[in-house]
Amino acid sequence: MDKNQVLESLKFAKENSKKRNFSQSVDLIINLKGLNLKKPEESINTFITLPHETRKICKVVALIGDELQNKAKEVCDFTINKKEFAKYAGDPKSLKKLAKQADFFIAQANLMPDVAKSFGRVLGPIGKMPNPKAGGVVPPTIPNLKPIVEKMKKIIKLETKNEQSVKVIVGKEDMKDEDLAENIMLVYNTVAHLLPDEEQNLRNVIIKLTMGKPFIVGKKPSLEQPFRKVLAEKTGEEKKKEEKKETKKVKFEKKDIGKGKKKKKPQKEKEK
Repeated sequence: MDKNQVLESLKFAKENSKKRNFSQSVDLIINLKGLNLKKPEESINTFITLPHETRKICKVVALIGDELQNKAKEVCDFTINKKEFAKYAGDPKSLKKLAKQADFFIAQANLMPDVAKSFGRVLGPIGKMPNPKAGGVVPPTIPNLKPIVEKMKKIIKLETKNEQSVKVIVGKEDMKDEDLAENIMLVYNTVAHLLPDEEQNLRNVIIKLTMGKPFIVGKKPSLEQPFRKVLAEKTGEEKKKEEKKETKKVKFEKKDIGKGKKKKKPQKEKEK
């Protein structure tokens, strides 16, 4: 995949999307193949910093002590002081609500044991614990938190979760195509590099606007191709596997024919 193919797909996606009363996000879907996601080395879970902001509203919550209280209030959307940790630990419902609203959590390095104890049960399973790779663990002596928060506006998480695909927002439709293309190329190259067989594990790359139709990069655009068909497009190897499954299913159904329980004949009513 090259940059010109990306620019062509971006242009087509924008031109063939209905105008909305808001700026739609540009979604990137990288479909994968031939992976066993149960193996850590074949799954993806990492952060990258894009060359251009996605312009998505990024909400940051700070888990800090008195040392960073004032600095955090200046740049973060919400702050929780160490003295309040126990309160949130005892109210998982409020914590889940906060976790749903926040994109990133920042924590003081020296408070990480307390953070893990109070917030780990909720933030851990959803992947929102303060992460050093995303710059989310900071020393209590840091002079300013603004550069960290500003950097987070360019950070996105790449992960496969439970399906062979990576789905991310790379920007807004009113951004320059050149900037969007640079964001997309970085995501593509990073994902390919992390795969065991690199580009051999890539099925296709799709670009779409939030409420627009999907278009496969490098393939002649078609307005008639429905969304589900594009996402469900399979390789020859995957089609063969599905055909084998269908064959087994038919054989199994044939074996079961006639094995059902015989219906009992209704008894004749006794003569009065």
